[in-house]
Amino acid sequence: MGRAESIWDGIWLVGGPDVSRSDDATAFVIDFHGELVMIDSGAGGSSKVLQRNIEEAGLDPKAISTLILTHCHIDHIGSAPFFRDKFGCKILIHELDAEALESGDPVRTAANWYETDFPPTRVDRRLKGEEEILAFGGEELHCLHTPGHTPGSVVLWLDRNGKRVLFGQDIHGPFMSAFRSNINDWRISMKKILALEPDILCEGHFGIFEPKEQAAAYIQRYLRMNG
Repeated sequence: MGRAESIWDGIWLVGGPDVSRSDDATAFVIDFHGELVMIDSGAGGSSKVLQRNIEEAGLDPKAISTLILTHCHIDHIGSAPFFRDKFGCKILIHELDAEALESGDPVRTAANWYETDFPPTRVDRRLKGEEEILAFGGEELHCLHTPGHTPGSVVLWLDRNGKRVLFGQDIHGPFMSAFRSNINDWRISMKKILALEPDILCEGHFGIFEPKEQAAAYIQRYLRMNG
Protein backbone atom coordinates (compact mmCIF):
# COMPACT_ATOMS: atom_id res chain seq x y z
CA MET A 1 0.00 0.00 0.00
CA GLY A 2 1.11 3.52 -0.74
CA ARG A 3 0.27 6.95 0.54
CA ALA A 4 -2.06 9.75 -0.47
CA GLU A 5 -0.97 11.58 -3.60
CA SER A 6 -1.46 15.25 -4.39
CA ILE A 7 -3.28 15.62 -7.72
CA TRP A 8 -3.58 19.39 -7.80
CA ASP A 9 -3.88 22.25 -5.34
CA GLY A 10 -5.78 20.83 -2.36
CA ILE A 11 -6.97 17.73 -4.23
CA TRP A 12 -5.77 14.35 -2.99
CA LEU A 13 -5.95 10.76 -4.16
CA VAL A 14 -6.50 8.84 -0.90
CA GLY A 15 -7.66 5.42 -2.10
CA GLY A 16 -7.29 3.02 -4.99
CA PRO A 17 -5.34 -0.08 -6.01
CA ASP A 18 -1.94 1.56 -5.44
CA VAL A 19 -2.73 3.47 -2.26
CA SER A 20 -5.22 1.39 -0.26
CA ARG A 21 -6.40 -2.05 -1.52
CA SER A 22 -6.54 -3.77 -4.87
CA ASP A 23 -10.34 -4.03 -4.78
CA ASP A 24 -10.81 -0.29 -4.24
CA ALA A 25 -11.72 2.11 -6.98
CA THR A 26 -10.02 5.45 -6.57
CA ALA A 27 -11.17 7.79 -3.82
CA PHE A 28 -10.40 11.48 -3.54
CA VAL A 29 -10.58 14.31 -1.02
CA ILE A 30 -10.92 17.98 -1.94
CA ASP A 31 -9.94 20.62 0.60
CA PHE A 32 -12.27 23.61 0.39
CA HIS A 33 -10.51 25.98 2.80
CA GLY A 34 -10.72 23.51 5.66
CA GLU A 35 -14.01 21.86 4.74
CA LEU A 36 -13.37 18.50 3.13
CA VAL A 37 -15.40 16.73 0.46
CA MET A 38 -14.72 13.07 -0.23
CA ILE A 39 -15.46 11.44 -3.57
CA ASP A 40 -16.10 7.69 -3.36
CA SER A 41 -14.91 5.43 -0.57
CA GLY A 42 -13.41 2.17 -1.78
CA ALA A 43 -14.85 -1.32 -1.44
CA GLY A 44 -15.17 -1.35 2.35
CA GLY A 45 -12.18 -3.37 3.53
CA SER A 46 -9.81 -0.41 3.63
CA SER A 47 -11.76 2.08 5.76
CA LYS A 48 -8.96 2.60 8.28
CA VAL A 49 -6.36 2.77 5.51
CA LEU A 50 -8.33 5.55 3.83
CA GLN A 51 -8.56 7.33 7.18
CA ARG A 52 -4.82 6.98 7.68
CA ASN A 53 -4.06 8.25 4.18
CA ILE A 54 -6.24 11.30 4.75
CA GLU A 55 -4.49 12.02 8.04
CA GLU A 56 -1.04 11.51 6.55
CA ALA A 57 -1.93 14.08 3.88
CA GLY A 58 -2.28 16.56 6.75
CA LEU A 59 -6.07 16.56 6.64
CA ASP A 60 -8.55 15.93 9.44
CA PRO A 61 -11.21 13.32 8.58
CA LYS A 62 -13.53 15.04 11.06
CA ALA A 63 -13.64 17.93 8.58
CA ILE A 64 -15.29 15.75 5.90
CA SER A 65 -18.73 17.31 5.60
CA THR A 66 -19.85 15.44 2.51
CA LEU A 67 -19.17 12.10 0.85
CA ILE A 68 -20.33 12.08 -2.77
CA LEU A 69 -20.73 8.69 -4.40
CA THR A 70 -20.35 8.72 -8.17
CA HIS A 71 -22.50 5.60 -8.57
CA CYS A 72 -23.82 2.65 -6.60
CA HIS A 73 -21.12 -0.02 -7.02
CA ILE A 74 -19.42 -1.59 -4.02
CA ASP A 75 -15.85 -0.62 -4.99
CA HIS A 76 -16.96 3.02 -4.74
CA ILE A 77 -19.43 2.92 -1.83
CA GLY A 78 -18.05 0.27 0.52
CA SER A 79 -16.70 2.53 3.27
CA ALA A 80 -19.52 5.06 3.14
CA PRO A 81 -21.19 3.73 6.32
CA PHE A 82 -17.84 3.84 8.16
CA PHE A 83 -17.16 7.48 7.27
CA ARG A 84 -20.66 8.64 8.19
CA ASP A 85 -20.75 6.69 11.44
CA LYS A 86 -17.26 7.77 12.53
CA PHE A 87 -17.09 11.34 11.23
CA GLY A 88 -20.70 12.41 10.70
CA CYS A 89 -20.48 13.28 7.01
CA LYS A 90 -23.51 13.36 4.73
CA ILE A 91 -23.83 10.78 1.95
CA LEU A 92 -24.89 12.05 -1.48
CA ILE A 93 -25.69 10.05 -4.60
CA HIS A 94 -27.90 10.60 -7.62
CA GLU A 95 -31.53 9.68 -7.07
CA LEU A 96 -31.45 7.00 -9.79
CA ASP A 97 -28.79 5.00 -7.89
CA ALA A 98 -29.96 5.80 -4.35
CA GLU A 99 -32.35 2.88 -3.97
CA ALA A 100 -29.54 0.37 -4.53
CA LEU A 101 -27.73 1.76 -1.47
CA GLU A 102 -30.79 1.99 0.69
CA SER A 103 -31.87 -1.56 -0.06
CA GLY A 104 -28.36 -3.04 -0.09
CA ASP A 105 -29.22 -4.70 -3.40
CA PRO A 106 -26.38 -7.22 -3.98
CA VAL A 107 -26.74 -7.12 -7.76
CA ARG A 108 -27.11 -3.40 -8.38
CA THR A 109 -24.30 -2.63 -5.91
CA ALA A 110 -22.20 -5.39 -7.55
CA ALA A 111 -21.47 -6.71 -4.05
CA ASN A 112 -22.09 -10.21 -5.38
CA TRP A 113 -19.21 -9.71 -7.82
CA TYR A 114 -16.91 -9.11 -4.87
CA GLU A 115 -18.37 -11.98 -2.82
CA THR A 116 -19.37 -9.58 -0.08
CA ASP A 117 -22.42 -7.61 0.94
CA PHE A 118 -23.33 -3.99 1.49
CA PRO A 119 -25.61 -3.09 4.39
CA PRO A 120 -28.72 -1.08 3.54
CA THR A 121 -27.50 2.50 3.98
CA ARG A 122 -29.56 5.65 4.21
CA VAL A 123 -28.81 8.39 1.69
CA ASP A 124 -28.75 11.87 3.20
CA ARG A 125 -29.29 13.76 -0.04
CA ARG A 126 -30.30 12.63 -3.50
CA LEU A 127 -28.82 14.54 -6.40
CA LYS A 128 -31.50 15.26 -8.97
CA GLY A 129 -31.77 16.17 -12.60
CA GLU A 130 -29.12 17.04 -15.13
CA GLU A 131 -26.76 19.01 -12.91
CA GLU A 132 -26.47 20.32 -9.40
CA ILE A 133 -23.90 22.87 -8.26
CA LEU A 134 -22.77 22.51 -4.67
CA ALA A 135 -21.03 25.32 -2.77
CA PHE A 136 -18.12 24.61 -0.45
CA GLY A 137 -15.82 27.26 0.98
CA GLY A 138 -16.86 29.84 -1.58
CA GLU A 139 -16.16 27.49 -4.52
CA GLU A 140 -18.45 25.51 -6.78
CA LEU A 141 -18.40 21.75 -7.25
CA HIS A 142 -20.47 20.65 -10.24
CA CYS A 143 -22.31 17.32 -10.16
CA LEU A 144 -23.25 16.34 -13.72
CA HIS A 145 -25.56 13.41 -14.37
CA THR A 146 -23.83 11.04 -16.82
CA PRO A 147 -25.94 7.89 -17.14
CA GLY A 148 -24.59 4.89 -18.99
CA HIS A 149 -22.58 2.63 -16.71
CA THR A 150 -25.46 2.91 -14.21
CA PRO A 151 -28.63 5.02 -14.42
CA GLY A 152 -27.43 7.38 -11.69
CA SER A 153 -23.77 7.77 -12.57
CA VAL A 154 -22.38 11.28 -12.12
CA VAL A 155 -19.11 13.05 -12.79
CA LEU A 156 -17.87 15.89 -10.63
CA TRP A 157 -15.79 18.83 -11.72
CA LEU A 158 -14.38 22.10 -10.44
CA ASP A 159 -12.19 24.90 -11.70
CA ARG A 160 -9.26 25.67 -9.42
CA ASN A 161 -6.20 27.81 -10.01
CA GLY A 162 -6.33 27.69 -13.78
CA LYS A 163 -7.18 24.02 -14.21
CA ARG A 164 -10.44 22.14 -14.62
CA VAL A 165 -10.34 18.89 -12.65
CA LEU A 166 -12.95 16.24 -13.47
CA PHE A 167 -13.68 13.10 -11.48
CA GLY A 168 -15.00 10.62 -14.03
CA GLN A 169 -15.22 7.37 -12.14
CA ASP A 170 -15.90 4.32 -14.33
CA ILE A 171 -16.69 6.32 -17.45
CA HIS A 172 -15.12 3.39 -19.31
CA GLY A 173 -17.91 1.01 -18.26
CA PRO A 174 -18.46 -1.93 -18.18
CA PHE A 175 -22.01 -2.10 -19.52
CA MET A 176 -24.22 -4.88 -18.22
CA SER A 177 -27.94 -5.48 -17.99
CA ALA A 178 -27.56 -6.31 -14.27
CA PHE A 179 -26.26 -2.75 -13.77
CA ARG A 180 -29.11 -1.31 -15.88
CA SER A 181 -26.46 0.09 -18.20
CA ASN A 182 -27.44 1.97 -21.34
CA ILE A 183 -24.80 2.37 -24.04
CA ASN A 184 -26.73 5.06 -25.93
CA ASP A 185 -27.05 7.16 -22.78
CA TRP A 186 -23.34 6.61 -22.17
CA ARG A 187 -22.36 7.95 -25.60
CA ILE A 188 -24.32 11.13 -24.93
CA SER A 189 -22.72 11.41 -21.50
CA MET A 190 -19.21 11.09 -22.92
CA LYS A 191 -19.88 13.92 -25.37
CA LYS A 192 -20.95 16.11 -22.45
CA ILE A 193 -17.71 15.33 -20.66
CA LEU A 194 -15.60 16.04 -23.74
CA ALA A 195 -17.33 19.41 -24.10
CA LEU A 196 -16.11 20.35 -20.61
CA GLU A 197 -12.49 20.00 -21.80
CA PRO A 198 -11.01 18.93 -18.45
CA ASP A 199 -7.33 19.57 -17.88
CA ILE A 200 -7.11 16.67 -15.43
CA LEU A 201 -9.27 13.54 -15.59
CA CYS A 202 -9.37 11.42 -12.43
CA GLU A 203 -10.66 7.98 -13.45
CA GLY A 204 -11.93 5.24 -11.17
CA HIS A 205 -9.58 2.42 -12.16
CA PHE A 206 -7.06 3.57 -14.76
CA GLY A 207 -5.43 6.58 -13.16
CA ILE A 208 -4.98 10.28 -13.73
CA PHE A 209 -4.93 11.67 -17.26
CA GLU A 210 -3.44 15.06 -18.08
CA PRO A 211 -3.07 17.42 -19.86
CA LYS A 212 -6.42 17.92 -21.53
CA GLU A 213 -5.31 16.23 -24.75
CA GLN A 214 -4.64 12.98 -22.88
CA ALA A 215 -7.91 13.27 -20.97
CA ALA A 216 -9.84 13.69 -24.22
CA ALA A 217 -7.93 10.86 -25.91
CA TYR A 218 -8.84 8.47 -23.09
CA ILE A 219 -12.56 9.16 -23.54
CA GLN A 220 -12.40 9.11 -27.33
CA ARG A 221 -10.71 5.71 -27.27
CA TYR A 222 -13.64 4.20 -25.40
CA LEU A 223 -16.10 5.91 -27.70
CA ARG A 224 -14.37 4.23 -30.65
CA MET A 225 -14.41 0.87 -28.87
CA ASN A 226 -18.13 1.21 -28.20
CA GLY A 227 -19.08 2.99 -31.41
